[in-house]
Amino acid sequence: MKNILVLCTGNSCRSQIAHGYLAEFTKNKAVKIYSAGVETHGVNPKAILIMQEDGIDISQHTSNNINEYLDIDFDFVITVCDNAKERCPYFPTKAQKFHYNFPDPAKAKGSEDEIMAQFRAVRELIKTYCKEFVDKHS
Repeated sequence: MKNILVLCTGNSCRSQIAHGYLAEFTKNKAVKIYSAGVETHGVNPKAILIMQEDGIDISQHTSNNINEYLDIDFDFVITVCDNAKERCPYFPTKAQKFHYNFPDPAKAKGSEDEIMAQFRAVRELIKTYCKEFVDKHS
């Protein structure tokens, strides 16, 4: 069983979206997906909505702090924002580390349609990244 951790600032949007796609793309493999933040902000309702649009339900996900997972031996740790990469506490692990700084859709400005368009654009970036990651590493 491989353990994958997706890490972001608040475990609200980007890490939750990546968690959903990684779980979907590895559902027939011996892989367990975790996501966490260096803080916890709750799962963003817009992230839940845009994932539902793509057929993935993350509505039961919880926002978790990295400290909850210090005793898990991860094979891969993926940081999805620069802030998490810089603030992540050191924890002993043999995990291979990967990083991609996705834009934060929670900071989107504009009309509701413009904000949702930004959420969808980030979703597609994360979806592509996760598919390529799974194809390469599992």
